[in-house]
Amino acid sequence: MRYERPELTAPAGDWSALKSAAIAGADSVYFGVKDLNMRHQAGNFDVLELGKIMDLLREKGMKGYLTLNVIVFDREMDKVRSILDHAVKAGVDAVILWDMAVLEEARKLGLKVHLSTQASVSNYEALKHYSSLGVKRAVLARECTLSDIKSITKRIGEEKLDLSIETFIHGAMCVSISGRCFMSEDTFGKSANRGECIQPCRREFRITDMDDDTSYVIGRDYVLSPKDLCTVGILDRLIEAGINAFKIEGRIRSPEYVKEVTTVYREAIDAYFDNTLNDDLKNSLYGRLKRMYNRGFSEGFYLGRPDEWVSGRLENEYEKVFLGEVVKFYKKINVAEILIRNEGIRKGQQILINGKTTPASFARVDELEQDHRPVDFAPRGETVAIKLPFTARPKDQAYIWQKKS
Repeated sequence: MRYERPELTAPAGDWSALKSAAIAGADSVYFGVKDLNMRHQAGNFDVLELGKIMDLLREKGMKGYLTLNVIVFDREMDKVRSILDHAVKAGVDAVILWDMAVLEEARKLGLKVHLSTQASVSNYEALKHYSSLGVKRAVLARECTLSDIKSITKRIGEEKLDLSIETFIHGAMCVSISGRCFMSEDTFGKSANRGECIQPCRREFRITDMDDDTSYVIGRDYVLSPKDLCTVGILDRLIEAGINAFKIEGRIRSPEYVKEVTTVYREAIDAYFDNTLNDDLKNSLYGRLKRMYNRGFSEGFYLGRPDEWVSGRLENEYEKVFLGEVVKFYKKINVAEILIRNEGIRKGQQILINGKTTPASFARVDELEQDHRPVDFAPRGETVAIKLPFTARPKDQAYIWQKKS
């Protein structure tokens, strides 16, 4: 049986992440503008940048989706209308939302609508209703199993419903049902449902026995902090469940995270359709994902209610250590001059460079030069020349990328 190649959609919290996703092979990106999106802490974009974003994506043959997926108050509807007006002018491919007022305004303007996972849709009848309202794609609730999804996609096909299905395949999960949590709002006045969650659930807690004043610190297993979702090991089963689009979580993640995670899933999807996605490749790709920021991995609810999915401990195997900044870049010879502001650098180390508009890029340092002479080490406070296989820009940040000790 031939299955549809799913669209790979990556997060873009800023320009560097957006360009990193493009280089990594994403088919589309989703992004928010300042205010009114579920990742308020991300860099996000100014609404006036929407046209520039979509021009870049069209140049790359990609699609762009604007997120407007928070609770919206009556006093904010004029702001919503203004953002949607800009979205129309920019030609965004769809708006991700779940508030019915936002949906109605988007429909009036002829914008394509995708339903956010915040709507917590987990059954076919609800999807059928949303389809009647003009929704063209729905991001299912994260609590759906593969069995649930297969049943839903089968009925969509049988009844020829004009609606596609999207699910998350990688990234942070919330201990609350579909992220409906009030802990951050109650504790700090920062609502998770307004994109402002500061994740107090992932911290250490002191539990006190009210009878004898005994207290315990709960931290090692972080009982309220779930592991991250990782599906590279079951990606073939997700494709065969009929899911139309795979979504990577991470608009507050670093550009290098977006770059590597997107690259891994791009390779996995392509390998499936080339009949080369075997256990050895899955294990190799899983190992690459372990290098990046993670709290341990779980397959979420896809295979049923997980027995162990709460951990909270950071388990990424690699870390970046600030090195310095690019002061000059010589395009003709692809050499960057880097002012070392922290630890020195040795020949043979790996570096990571990114900047405000520079995508995350890695390189092994095979040569170091100072005053046109080769050196094996350059210390703090000095400038060193490094040949790169990519373009860098002045003020870009440079890091040592190394295995954690």
